Amino acid sequence: MTWEQLFALTALPVAPLWFLMIVAPTWSWTRRIVASPWSFVPLALVYAVLVVPRLGDILPVVTRPELAEVGALLATPAGATIAWVHFLVFDAFTGRWIYLDSRDRKLQPLLMAPILVLVILLGPLGFLIYLLARLAGGNRESSESGQQRDS
Repeated sequence: MTWEQLFALTALPVAPLWFLMIVAPTWSWTRRIVASPWSFVPLALVYAVLVVPRLGDILPVVTRPELAEVGALLATPAGATIAWVHFLVFDAFTGRWIYLDSRDRKLQPLLMAPILVLVILLGPLGFLIYLLARLAGGNRESSESGQQRDS
């Protein structure tokens, strides 16, 4: 399999999770599926399979990052694919937190859909927009659900 093919397939493990959070946010199975961190393991495993054999090349760059070395790593098909999978995993996990938090706070799914799309496209910006929406929506979270998630 080429890096281009692998890159093209990497979104498949998280696409169903995004679909559920955006298109079917109130379906009872959505929360069950998304609430389980195990739902995110397939893509994390893809990441591990890509990274572990290349640790000798990657560790020196990430432990002492310098722009030229990071740029050189990301300029390769392997480096770009690994970075992309890294983005996908963390964007999806951030989307998971946003989805669960917004459901606890009873924020409207129609408000949340574009925010979650923004998280898919521009992760940190979507996260910031969600935090602003969360502030505007007030603190409607039940103390019981907040305590369960924080422990």
